[in-house]
Amino acid sequence: MTDSILLEIEDGLARVTLHRPERFNATDIEMGERWRDIARRVTADPAVGAVLLDAAGPAFCAGGDVIAMAASGIGGSEVAATARAIHDGIRAFVESDTPVVAAVQGAVAGGGLGLMLTADYVIASPSARFVSRYANVGLTPDLGVSTLLPAAIGQRRALQLLLQDRALTAAEALDWGLVAEVADDAGARAREVAGFWLGGATAAFGQAKRLIRTGAHRSFADNLADEAATIGRAFDTEESRSRVAAFAAASARRAEERPAR
Repeated sequence: MTDSILLEIEDGLARVTLHRPERFNATDIEMGERWRDIARRVTADPAVGAVLLDAAGPAFCAGGDVIAMAASGIGGSEVAATARAIHDGIRAFVESDTPVVAAVQGAVAGGGLGLMLTADYVIASPSARFVSRYANVGLTPDLGVSTLLPAAIGQRRALQLLLQDRALTAAEALDWGLVAEVADDAGARAREVAGFWLGGATAAFGQAKRLIRTGAHRSFADNLADEAATIGRAFDTEESRSRVAAFAAASARRAEERPAR
C-alpha cells in the first residue's frame, strides 16, 4: 500500500497527512489517485465527524511534482487526468457535511493552495509561505485554485498572487483572510479545533459548513429552501432537543436569579 498520503481514523477524527516530505509533498499521479480515494472514503464514513489535514516534513505542499512530470515524458492528457482525480477528492471534501481543519507549514505553492483551501479552517505556522508560481513554469491554475482562492480572499487579491511572482508570509495570509489563524504549533491548534467540533454539536457544525460551501454556487431561493429543510431536520434530532432544552433551562435560571428592579 502506498504511503504518499497517510490516513488515521480514531474517535471520530480522520487525520489525512500528505507524506512525500522528500519532494515537499508535491503531487504526482499516484498521490493524486490516493487523495481521491481517501477523500471518498472519509466523507462517506458516518463515524467520521471531523478531518484534520496536515503534511509531513518542512513544507505543506509544493504543488505538482513538475520535476517528475518532466522526467516521465507524460503528456497533457495524463496531467489533465491526474488533475481530475485530485479534483474529485477536493469536491468530496468541500461538498461534504464533514468539517475540515488544515495545519500548514513551509511552502504552500501552486496546487498546494487548492489542497489547503479544501479545508474550512486553516491554521498556519509562522514559517508558512504562500505562492502561486503556475505561470513561472508556463502552467495554469488547477486543484480548485481558480475558484477556491478568490472565494477566500477576493478576486483582486487572487489575481495579485496569480499574475505576480509574489509570496505571502503567514502574517500577510492572515491579514488577507487566506488563513484563519497563525500558531506556533499549528498542528496542536488544529487538533484543538477538531476537538471542539467533535466535542460539541458535531452534526450541526458539519451542516453549517455544507450550507456555506454549497451556497456560493446556487440561487438565493435554493439556499433558503436548504436552510429551512436542514434546520428542521436538526431540530428533530435527539442531540438538538437536549441542547435546546438545556439552553432554555439555563436561560430560565438566569432570569430567576436576575434581581428585580
